[in-house]
Amino acid sequence: MTPPPESAAHPRFAEALRELGLGELIAEVRRFPEATRTAAEAAAAIGCELSQICKSLIFAVDEEPVLVLMDGASRVDLERVREELGAQKVTRAKADVVRETTGYAIGGVPPFGHRTRTRVLADRSLLEHDVVWAAAGTPYTVFPMEPKALVAQAGATLVDVREHTS
Repeated sequence: MTPPPESAAHPRFAEALRELGLGELIAEVRRFPEATRTAAEAAAAIGCELSQICKSLIFAVDEEPVLVLMDGASRVDLERVREELGAQKVTRAKADVVRETTGYAIGGVPPFGHRTRTRVLADRSLLEHDVVWAAAGTPYTVFPMEPKALVAQAGATLVDVREHTS
C-alpha cells in the first residue's frame, strides 16, 4: 500500500507535527472519501474498535476552554471534569469557541497542534490500547499513535472523567 500524499493532513497540523519532531506521522495520515465526524464513523472507516478512536473535545470550564481526550466508546462526565478541575461550571464549547481555540472545526480537532495552548485532560481509558486513532485536522483524516506518546505530546494530565454506566 502506498502512503497517502502529504496533503492528507491539514496543512497546519502537518506543520505542527514537523515542529514537534513527529514529521514521520504525516505519511501515516489516512484520508477517507466521506467525512468521519463521529467516532463510530471513524472506527468503521479504519476498521478498528470504537474505543481505539481518540476524541478531542473542547469544553468551557468556568468560561475557559479545556481539551478533553476521550476514547470513542465513552462519554465525558461533566461532573467529573468539574471536580477534577475544581470548577464551578462545565459545558460543551460552542463551535465558534472550538474553532477559535484550536484552529480546527468540530469533527476534525486533533489532540495537539492547536492555535492556542489550553489545559488538557486525557482519560485513562485511552491507555488500554497499543494504538489509538485521532483526527488529523479535518473530518476526513486520522492518524495512528501510541496512547502514552499522544498524551505526552498533548501535554495532558491523566484522569478518570468518563461517564460510568451502572
